[in-house]
Amino acid sequence: MYTDEYYMRIALAEASQATQLDEIPVGAVLVDDNDQIVAKAANQTCHNQNPLGHAEKIVIEKALADGKKFLYNYTLYVTLEPCIMCSGLIVLSRIGKVVYGCKDPKAGGAGSIYHILKDKRLNHNPQVISGVLEEECSQILKDYFNSKRK
Repeated sequence: MYTDEYYMRIALAEASQATQLDEIPVGAVLVDDNDQIVAKAANQTCHNQNPLGHAEKIVIEKALADGKKFLYNYTLYVTLEPCIMCSGLIVLSRIGKVVYGCKDPKAGGAGSIYHILKDKRLNHNPQVISGVLEEECSQILKDYFNSKRK
């Protein structure tokens, strides 16, 4: 069995690839209960001219394309706290566990601003672990935005 850090490093590699496309460096990896990577992706909002092209959404759609309706036994690893849209997708697709790296104080939907993943009024609440490789996940974003300001 691999660790959360192992999969987060793969998500970070995806985030790093996003910078090659001049995307905000967020990466996601979806893993099944057999420790198999089902899908991995980086943000593609700019590259595809689609504001819905978040890494989380891409990996969820890939998994659901196999004819599954729910993803109870899956773990989503993402370098940045899921936004409101992605948090809603996580709830609707019934992902069992979400592991993220750093918080998003401007748009976080998993604790920073909104608590969608823990909202007991909703019909699903995944297990949530935050802060895995937090410094590395935060630094790749800081580096990207600092390069944009220069």
